[in-house]
Amino acid sequence: MGGGLWVDHYLPQWTTSDRSVARYDLTGEGLRLRIDADQLDWRPEDAPLRVSNLQTATYSGPLGSERGTHRHRPDGLVVRTPVTERVLWAPTSGQVEVTVTASTDPGCMLAVWLVGTEHLDERDSGEVCVFEVDAEAVGEATTTARVGVKAHHDPRLVTDMTEVVVPVGRGERHTWTAAWDDDGVRVACGGQLVYSSTQRLPYPLQLMVDLFETAPPGPASDYPKSALVHRVALS
Repeated sequence: MGGGLWVDHYLPQWTTSDRSVARYDLTGEGLRLRIDADQLDWRPEDAPLRVSNLQTATYSGPLGSERGTHRHRPDGLVVRTPVTERVLWAPTSGQVEVTVTASTDPGCMLAVWLVGTEHLDERDSGEVCVFEVDAEAVGEATTTARVGVKAHHDPRLVTDMTEVVVPVGRGERHTWTAAWDDDGVRVACGGQLVYSSTQRLPYPLQLMVDLFETAPPGPASDYPKSALVHRVALS
C-alpha cells in the first residue's frame, strides 16, 4: 500500500493522539483495520464513535483555531492537537483503486473518501465519497453502498449522494475505482460505473480509508471488529 504515503491517525487535529491513532494488522491478505474493545471514542462528545483510519495528508491551523482538513461536524470543530502540514498524496486530479472486504460486524461502517485538504484554501473542502458500506447493508449476494459528492464547506459544490446495490456478498472482495478531473467525478465497482457527476473538485484531495464503529460498545468477546484492505493503487 505504499507505507510512506500513510498517516495512521483519523483527523488528529480535532482530537488527541490517543483517540485518533488507528488499530491495524498486516496480514497475508492485506491490511486489517480493527476496532478493539479498549479503543477510545474519537472525541468524548461524539461517543459512541470509534475509528481506525489511514489517510495521505494532514493539515491544521494553530491550537484553538477552526482551520484544518475535513471540518465535517455541523456543530463545529476546533484544533486540539496542532499537526504538521504533510501532503503525502493529494493530487488535483487522478484515480484511486481500492480492493476491500467490508466488515459485517454489528455497528461498523467501512468507508473510502477523497477529501479536500484545505491547506491552500478553506473552501477546498469537498469530498468524493468513493463508498460507505454499513455492516448491516452487506447481504449474502449483494451489498448496498452510499456514493457521491459532498460539498461540506465548498460553496461551488452541491451535495449529491445516492445508494447503489452492487453484486458483492458477505465476505467477498470488491474493487472500487474513483476518478476526478476536468470532466467531473466517476465511481465504479468491479469495473461497472455506478456514479458520475459533472461537478469538479480541482484542488488537492487526500485519500482516507476508515473503519468506524458507531454503536455502543458490546462485550469484549465481540472484538476485535475488522475489515480488510487488500490493495490500494494511486495514480
